[in-house]
Amino acid sequence: MPTAIISDIHGNADALRAVLADIDARGIERTICLGDIIGYGPEPLECVDMVRERCAWSLMGNHDFGVLYEPTNFNPGAQAAAYWTREQFDAEQDDDLRAARYDFLGRLRVRVVEAAPDSERELLYVHGSPRRPINEYIFPDDVIGDPDKLSSIFRRIDGFGAVGHTHVPGVFTDEPDFYPPGELSDASFEFTAEEKAVINVGSVGQPRDGDPRASYAVLYPDRVEFQRVQYDVESAARKIIAIPELSNWLGERLYEGR
Repeated sequence: MPTAIISDIHGNADALRAVLADIDARGIERTICLGDIIGYGPEPLECVDMVRERCAWSLMGNHDFGVLYEPTNFNPGAQAAAYWTREQFDAEQDDDLRAARYDFLGRLRVRVVEAAPDSERELLYVHGSPRRPINEYIFPDDVIGDPDKLSSIFRRIDGFGAVGHTHVPGVFTDEPDFYPPGELSDASFEFTAEEKAVINVGSVGQPRDGDPRASYAVLYPDRVEFQRVQYDVESAARKIIAIPELSNWLGERLYEGR
């Protein structure tokens, strides 16, 4: 059974609705989320409710953690967005719904391990990296700039991993190398028994690879396929810019996928 993997929604309900509709159109019945449901975007409550309803499970990202606890080491714009997001949760008039949303955030896991597609190894799901599941970034430039970091990361997985956090989709292998979807045949990466791989599924709500379309991935027994989905960027950007507590830049960057 294929599994849709989404991540880094960041309160962008317009993008999330489009992605979920695309998942439904493909007949995919199982969806999981790698975290950062909230933060930055204008509709955090709607996004939490959709993930609660539609996803088999979700992980905790650094922005989910920042809203629930404290936005440590955030830049000023991200910090302001975290505090504003928390205010939206607190402002909910329905006591049961407010409690249910906070309970959902509080129960988000840091890591999940499932059987890998080849069923002989493991697939580790984290938001950031196997070394620091919530906060560490794995950048494409690390292949050249910090190969020791990648070696350390691959020593911590037995087969495959799936992450988000950087908002840049692609596949890291233990060569080491990085393959963006555009360099893969049909944006698909086939698994082999000989190599390990870490899949970054990209971002639903705030892509940063120069493509403004929402990104997610579909996991099959023998491969992972990357998908891009058009959504109403103008609508999402306008909603951000209309909220004084959110930096206009958070909306403007959506147009360029940066």
